[in-house]
Amino acid sequence: MKQLSTLLFFWLGLISTVLAQFPSYVTEVELSAGKTVTAKGKLENGEDIEDLSWAERSSVACFPGTQNAKFRNKHVFFATEIPTQSILEIKLVPNSNTADFSLYAYQVGLNNYTLPPDLGSCVSCEADHKWDYPKKGKTQDHTRFVKLNATTNPYRVVIGVSAPEGQKGEFSVELTLKQ
Repeated sequence: MKQLSTLLFFWLGLISTVLAQFPSYVTEVELSAGKTVTAKGKLENGEDIEDLSWAERSSVACFPGTQNAKFRNKHVFFATEIPTQSILEIKLVPNSNTADFSLYAYQVGLNNYTLPPDLGSCVSCEADHKWDYPKKGKTQDHTRFVKLNATTNPYRVVIGVSAPEGQKGEFSVELTLKQ
């Protein structure tokens, strides 16, 4: 009986791992080292996320609650994997140069398919949005940029594009994998 229970738990675990995947509204992107891959999206086709408290948790630390207004629109998701000893550069390019879009990306384990607002923790998270104030010696245009680094482990990367309420439009996400 004990062997049967052990075997049953093994098969259930294996099946749940094999069947784990993202919902259909997440666009999966395959990367190639040294190349830039472009994915396209439209803000109006994103998912509503009312609760943004996940982003300011210390176990996520993506953006502070003071910046929530910049992420109150729909969220469009992309996913990919970053191999060990790699840097992934992610650039958001709205089709309109007057657009005010926001970008975030986080790393989780390869078997983790968790999306906001259910994200309880991650390895790292980076965000870029319109600045509240000018930064000395820097300028900002309509594009947004984040960079993720995988040193000793490969990770799943989830990319989110959002904006303040009232924004609409199409965009491209350019992913460049450097090894």
